[in-house]
Amino acid sequence: MKIDDIDAFVAVIRCQSISHAAESLDLTQPAITRRVQNFEQALGVELFDRNTKPLKPTPMGTQVYQKCLGILREMDSLRELVASDTPPSGLLRLGVPQTIGDVVLLDALKHLRGQFPDLRAQVITGWGSHLIGKIENGELDAAAALFPAGKIFPEGIVGESIGKMELVVVCAKSALPKKPVKLADCYEQGWVLNPDGCGFRAGLQRTLADQGLSLKVNLETFGTELQLGLVADGMGLGLVPRPLLERSVHRDALAVIPLKDFKPVMDLWLMYPRFLGNLQAPVASFGSLVAQSLKQERDAA
Repeated sequence: MKIDDIDAFVAVIRCQSISHAAESLDLTQPAITRRVQNFEQALGVELFDRNTKPLKPTPMGTQVYQKCLGILREMDSLRELVASDTPPSGLLRLGVPQTIGDVVLLDALKHLRGQFPDLRAQVITGWGSHLIGKIENGELDAAAALFPAGKIFPEGIVGESIGKMELVVVCAKSALPKKPVKLADCYEQGWVLNPDGCGFRAGLQRTLADQGLSLKVNLETFGTELQLGLVADGMGLGLVPRPLLERSVHRDALAVIPLKDFKPVMDLWLMYPRFLGNLQAPVASFGSLVAQSLKQERDAA
């Protein structure tokens, strides 16, 4: 049995697709197929039901998968023991949601370059759940994302709460209620929100559902500035982090609705694989710098 074959087998189960597993391991599809077949031959058993789509493991394949996870954890631990003594170099792959990228990234990346000159940072953006998946598949070394307090992360991923972000409901200044209201008093105006997958939207939808209310989405769009511009034009209500509202070019045309029963706060989480090797220090520094940038923005707001 070869570790590379085990890696391929685990990747196919995680991705539920040979093509996606090939992308995650930067290999061709035939190479993934060959490695999985080699692993099956070494064990003398079929690990996948090849008549199903998406590809699913057999009952024995599921048991083997759990054992393989333990083997790979031990291999990671061994690599970390050897690698932790060497200075970090090469590529540091980071992820952030677009929502906070503009707020926290510039200063964090600048300081990382100064602290670790042999390390090159590569950043992607995406929803928090999307970033978790990329860490699971070995495509990211760390990510910072907003989730509710008490978030439970998949096995093998460490999550540290490193700060908090207040969210506010905003409307066009001309539509501001004259006194504090409840969510039920204004929700029917509809919302300008990110598409499905956004944690802010999911939290709002849960709160409305708990009150027996429905979520009416007037417009779906990416990017906080565009959303705030549409809200300022009277297209509906918005739900945004307060620091992003305060720095928006549309700030003077917007107002925060004083809601008596909805004061959402999200935690900023630093997420990374359990075994980081010599990337432990850069990832810890990234988390510290992001938290510091967020605090400065929050204090300024």
